[in-house]
Amino acid sequence: METLTHYPLRVFALAFVVLWLASLAGSWLRARSGVGEERDADLGVILGASLTLLALIIGFSFSMATNRYDQRKTFEEAEANAIGTEYLRADVLPAPDAARVRQLLTLYTRQRIAFYVTQDATRLDQINSATSQTQSALWVAVRVPASAQPTPVSALAVAGMNDVINSQGYTQAALWNRIPVAAWCLMGAIALCCVVLFGYSSRSKLAGRELAFVLPFIIAIAFFLIADIDAPRHGLIRVIPQNLESLAASLGH
Repeated sequence: METLTHYPLRVFALAFVVLWLASLAGSWLRARSGVGEERDADLGVILGASLTLLALIIGFSFSMATNRYDQRKTFEEAEANAIGTEYLRADVLPAPDAARVRQLLTLYTRQRIAFYVTQDATRLDQINSATSQTQSALWVAVRVPASAQPTPVSALAVAGMNDVINSQGYTQAALWNRIPVAAWCLMGAIALCCVVLFGYSSRSKLAGRELAFVLPFIIAIAFFLIADIDAPRHGLIRVIPQNLESLAASLGH
C-alpha cells in the first residue's frame, strides 16, 4: 500500500492544516497562561533554536530527495544505453535470432517508457508483468543461439542482455529507495513543536491569529517540495524517459 508521502499535494494539505491548528493552539495557550514579557526573551531563544534545527533537517531531507531523483535519472539513461548497445550486439547472432532479439528489444523499450509515464497502479502491474515476460523471452532469444555456437563473440550478446535485465532491476530499486517514513514523522514532530512555540510566543492573541498561517504555510511548502521530488510517480517533478524515447525514435518506432 502506498503511503501518504507518495502524494505531495496531500502532504501539503495535511501539513498546513495540522501546523496551522497547532499554531492557533500555541496562541491560545499563551493567552490562558498569562506569561509575562520577561520570559519572551527565553521563548525567542528556544524558538530560534528550534527553527534552526527544523531548517537543517528540511535541508538534509531535501538533499536526500534530490540525490534519489538524480539516481533515478541516471538509471533511466543507463537503461537506454544498455538496450541500445544490445540492439547493436544482436548482429553477432544468426540472422533469424538477431531479428527476433531486435523485435523484442523494440517491444521492451516501449514497455519501459510506459513504466515511467504511467500513474495508474493497475496499469503499472500489467506493465511489470508484461516486462517480466519480455525479459524471459529476450534471455531465451540470446541464450539458445549462444549455447548452440558458444564463441567469445556470441558471449557479447549474452553479456549485453544481462546488462539490459540488470539495469531494469537497478531502476526498480531506485524507485523503492524513498525517504523513510520515520524520517518524515520526526521532521513533522519538530515542525509541530516549532509552530506551537511560534504561536505561544505571540504577544497578543490578535497577532497570533493573524500570523498563525504564515509559518505553517512556509513549512508545508517545504514538505510539499521534498515529497514532490521524492515521489517517483504522483509528483509534479518526475523523471521523463527522454533517453528511452530518443532510443525508440532511433529504432523507428
